[in-house]
Amino acid sequence: MSVEPASPAVSAEAVTEPGAAGPYPRRWAAAAVLTVAFLMDLLDVTIVNVALPTIQRELDASPTQLEWISASYLLAFAVALITTARLGDVWGRKRIFLYAVALFGLASLWCSFADSPTELIVARVVQGLAAAGIAPQVMSTLQSTFEGRERATVFGLFGIVAGMAQALGLVVGGVLITADVGDLGWRTLFLVNVPVAALVIAFGIWLVPETKVPGGTRPNLLSAAVLTVGLVAVVFPLMEGRQYGWPVWCWLSLAAGVVAIVALALAEERGGGRRNAPLLPAGLFRDRSFSGGRAVLLLAFASYNGFLLVLTLWLQDGQGYSPLRAGLVTVSFCVGSLFTAVVAGRLTARFGRGVVMAGCLLFALGTLGVLVAARAAGGTVSSWSLVPGLVVLGAALNLIIPPLVTLFTSAVPPRHVGTASGIWSTTQQFGGSLGVAVMGSVFFSALDGGYRSAFTVIAAATATALVVCAILALALAPRERTAA
Repeated sequence: MSVEPASPAVSAEAVTEPGAAGPYPRRWAAAAVLTVAFLMDLLDVTIVNVALPTIQRELDASPTQLEWISASYLLAFAVALITTARLGDVWGRKRIFLYAVALFGLASLWCSFADSPTELIVARVVQGLAAAGIAPQVMSTLQSTFEGRERATVFGLFGIVAGMAQALGLVVGGVLITADVGDLGWRTLFLVNVPVAALVIAFGIWLVPETKVPGGTRPNLLSAAVLTVGLVAVVFPLMEGRQYGWPVWCWLSLAAGVVAIVALALAEERGGGRRNAPLLPAGLFRDRSFSGGRAVLLLAFASYNGFLLVLTLWLQDGQGYSPLRAGLVTVSFCVGSLFTAVVAGRLTARFGRGVVMAGCLLFALGTLGVLVAARAAGGTVSSWSLVPGLVVLGAALNLIIPPLVTLFTSAVPPRHVGTASGIWSTTQQFGGSLGVAVMGSVFFSALDGGYRSAFTVIAAATATALVVCAILALALAPRERTAA
């Protein structure tokens, strides 16, 4: 589940063709179209999370296949994001945006007709690739179409709407599955994207301006391929290892994936990116604040997504909650985030990395609160007993991610802003898929001791991971700094 709009690659050199003689006159209407398109991604992630237990039963999916249904989307999104951002810069963001929305609609239609877990996983990969084409064009177009105070306003509104989409997706998912419209069940969750995509294309052609970067660098497709292979080589054995008994090839694949990513960064620094901008500038990773922020983001987002997956499975399969009831309970996350959303910026300006550290520790505390409620229940756990812990989790998340964005980006030289934003988003999405892989594997392995025992293991692991995040946050710059 995404909790924030991703921060895709936004070039500091982006210009708007229609705005050459002044602000683009239909910019607010265009912003509405772009926001709706981006919400398809956010809604799709949360809706599908609520539906996973139902999908598992109806398609007879194995635990590993269930993990792939969730993680394949996030992984495909992560590996394609930087490349599609560059394509938009060079070929025109509107063009790539419209193609990506069309592909997203077709992939959603394919998901709705999937007859097997394998087919659904493949369709979800295509959906993730399409979402990776949508997200950076949305953010870059908004960045280049609005200026000054209007830009701050539109991104503020964008963040609020995106945050509300988290709650909306959880509830809508539960409502659609419970309503079982046309006896289609979970398939309606994907079908709803089709008419939305058609409307976005129609209004996008009319309202969205074409923007691009003059002289923008082309994506290095070889580097993108190496990055893709490296990330998949890390996630694949984590997904499949459990069912094969963790053979030697799993560990070799993990090691090869890490080596491939490191080698890519070093090769690009030595000249592999002369004609094309490097995907992973090694120089950035030498900055302690940049690398520290990336480590915190990876671990925090992996823990968050993994915990949400397990929470959904535990509520429905372990506690007997309906999809609607599970969705309504999980909305507590979003309610909690409202309490800290308005103060996170001011707190970051005053306390810097201390806010991130406090958020990580608060997240660990909220996780333990949910665990205490689960362990205290003799039978089915009360929805209301879970709410306090979940509210704390939501509040904590807004003390981690937004401040982390501020401190992370302030460590980046202006010439690397676009690339760093792409690395941020890739890390975020990859962290989500990694969390689903690791937490899902641990959860299903621990199910021999029952759902209560398995959930206890995951909650304890999540709390521990967030304490580690708090320690890693010491690598961040103490305060926001002006990049040189």
